[in-house]
Amino acid sequence: MSIRQLKNYAEGKWVTAKKEGEVLHNAITGDAIYTASSDGLDFGSMMQYARRVGGPALRKLTFQERGRMLKALAFYLLERKEYFYEISAYTGATRADSWVDIEGGIGNLFANASLRRQFPDETFYVDGEAAKLSKNGTFIGHHIMVPKEGVAIHINAFNFPVWGMLEKVAVNLLAGVPAIVKPATLTSFLTEAVFEEIIKSNILPEGSLQLICGSARGILDSIETGDVVTFTGSASTGQMLKSHPRIVSEAVDFNLEADSLNCCVLGTDVKPGSPEFDIFIKEVVREITTKAGQKCTAVRRVIVPADRVEDVQIALGKRLAGSTIGDPSVEGVRMGALAGQVQREEVRERIAELSKSQSIVIGDLEKYEVVGADKNKGAFLPPIVFLNDDPFNKLDCHNIEAFGPVSTIMPYNEISDAIALAKLGKGSLVCSIVTADDNVAKEFVLGAASMHGRILVLNQDCAKESTGHGSPMPLLVHGGPGRAGGGEEMGGKRGVLHYMQRTAIQGSPTTISAITNVYQQGGKQTETVEHPFRKHFEDLRIGDTLITAKHTVTEADITNFANVSGDNFYAHMDATSLEGTIFEGRVAHGYFILSKAAGLFVDAKKGPVLLNYGIDECRFTKPVYPGMTIGVKFTCKQMTDQEKRDENDVAKGIVKWLVDVYDETGETVAIATILTMVKKRNQE
Repeated sequence: MSIRQLKNYAEGKWVTAKKEGEVLHNAITGDAIYTASSDGLDFGSMMQYARRVGGPALRKLTFQERGRMLKALAFYLLERKEYFYEISAYTGATRADSWVDIEGGIGNLFANASLRRQFPDETFYVDGEAAKLSKNGTFIGHHIMVPKEGVAIHINAFNFPVWGMLEKVAVNLLAGVPAIVKPATLTSFLTEAVFEEIIKSNILPEGSLQLICGSARGILDSIETGDVVTFTGSASTGQMLKSHPRIVSEAVDFNLEADSLNCCVLGTDVKPGSPEFDIFIKEVVREITTKAGQKCTAVRRVIVPADRVEDVQIALGKRLAGSTIGDPSVEGVRMGALAGQVQREEVRERIAELSKSQSIVIGDLEKYEVVGADKNKGAFLPPIVFLNDDPFNKLDCHNIEAFGPVSTIMPYNEISDAIALAKLGKGSLVCSIVTADDNVAKEFVLGAASMHGRILVLNQDCAKESTGHGSPMPLLVHGGPGRAGGGEEMGGKRGVLHYMQRTAIQGSPTTISAITNVYQQGGKQTETVEHPFRKHFEDLRIGDTLITAKHTVTEADITNFANVSGDNFYAHMDATSLEGTIFEGRVAHGYFILSKAAGLFVDAKKGPVLLNYGIDECRFTKPVYPGMTIGVKFTCKQMTDQEKRDENDVAKGIVKWLVDVYDETGETVAIATILTMVKKRNQE
């Protein structure tokens, strides 16, 4: 193919740099295929454009709208995945490797789109519960979270040019923050291809995303308070960026995800021939060969009981021997090339350093076969496995990372030793332990957790459905302490809130209700003449309240409920067993109180309310005895719009109701939040 200059996307248009810049090569053939340069780009102007144009447009959208936007984009990109696979082959990746990058990246869009259900139909988020700050409850505090009014700068690694972009932008876009994406130049051609389709889709508001394919040197000079910088790459580069004067002076959030010396531990209980032993071998081999070991989560240290080292070495050798290296387009190839010749030489250098203190027991840097390609022109390397017979004293394996298909076997005696070895990596993104003994699992996890961002426990019960050691999941945090950077990204809602500012607000319950659009207990209630269950979704207002009729609880109520429910707990049924308890006599079931409350506030006739959707919270705060009279204040607490699944679906929303059950003294005896699905008047 002819050499093409990659384009940058800045301030709403595609920009070709003034100079050709760096030459990029096909990792399989070594052929020059692209050039990349950012020459002529004004990074400061790009950032101002994001803040001025992209930020306001995103902040106008609610979480629900942003989530639906991500979902639409995910479907759009998924339809074009085969085009991305074609280009991904130039990175040296196999189809399976590319699946993780491409469809795994798109999967992050889907996952974050689904997160919208955990957020309100608002542009902001109400965090936690209200705090009562005064004796009579007229002065309260709460927390809200609003999108940061800056720009996210994503500086990404070369190994996952699609996933690395999409897993990050999905989160900042859902939060309502624009981003500038800086992929590693080496594989930026794949990022550019996906980015171009994103722009063609016209799904995102203008200014939401910009792209730099060449160098971004100097970009941090223009960052301001409210910006967020993320970096995935080497620990040394990350630390240098983190200490940038503008990061410090502007107090800019900086998230670092660095390479780490991740480990996989074989439990002391696992013997050769067992299902767990086979699982261990398969998992380690997969981590060595997937992406040719170019993963920040790859297994670099294989920690094995001393009396199992030989068994593991033999089993790994046999399985790795079947991992055919070569052009991924050739049938039967299981491992492709590294991303480039520079990477291959760096890995060779690290192997040479590691060889000074430990021995290669599997693999040969000179004697290996490559199928369908020239091993000298392509960036190929065979899997290399070391044996370190004294890992507590020969420490290079805990400090030097060969970012390729390289790992080290090391022995241990007790689980406490395995924990100590795992911690010698000085912090990692992930570790795993394969064991059938839950006691071994617990001891290891609790001992090792402080130095690891994620721990996978594998056994035959979960192995078939496990996503594996090396797969970060959108709903779980990705990051780790120490050497791994100390950062944290993804993690479901946690990741979204990283791009938002938490602010404490104080005031009366009525005022806080008005600000948050969530009714706060003690706030002004609007008693409605029309029963709220007769109102469509659009007609309801926060604070709409029904004051119900009252009911006096009897012993017959308690007995009948016990007969119906089967709940014959002594406190309800045996007045002679109450000595030494808090109860003064037979007490009504809490669930009777809640059920009776429903009987008081429910309007039975068919109307806009489609169904009861569940209970968010429920507390029984005061015993209710026979002879006490209860009533209900039933208040519209929060409303969330819900999109139609298809044209035949009913247009509706979810309404949260505060159920305040009180006695004849006015004191609350039970409080709950229930959810109903309410039909809209407008069905278009």
